[in-house]
Amino acid sequence: MKYLCQVWFEPATLEAMTDDEKRNLDRASLAYDDDLVASGHMLTAHALQSPRSAMTVRVRNGEMSVTDGPFAETKEQLGGFILIEAKDLNDAIRVAAGIPLAKLGSIEVRPIYDIPVHN
Repeated sequence: MKYLCQVWFEPATLEAMTDDEKRNLDRASLAYDDDLVASGHMLTAHALQSPRSAMTVRVRNGEMSVTDGPFAETKEQLGGFILIEAKDLNDAIRVAAGIPLAKLGSIEVRPIYDIPVHN
């Protein structure tokens, strides 16, 4: 079964890190990605640019509106994701716990919904 591991953290946490700490975090993240590829769990992973570069699009009553940034009532922002294949939710949680940013923020694990095809 496929699971999306959303990586959430406060941008201020990363902004407060030294360049060496950021490099170490990047190395640890890439090494963990390699481990997930080797174990067969990895489908894809991507980090996201700063929430400051985001746009939120809504369509209401046929009218589109676009606003700067994410619409969130929280300090934590989505920083990236890892799409994995896991045998069950417990396996997905185990994989998510190994993501280095879990130590600085949180990882939301959500099963992928396969939309049934109707003919």
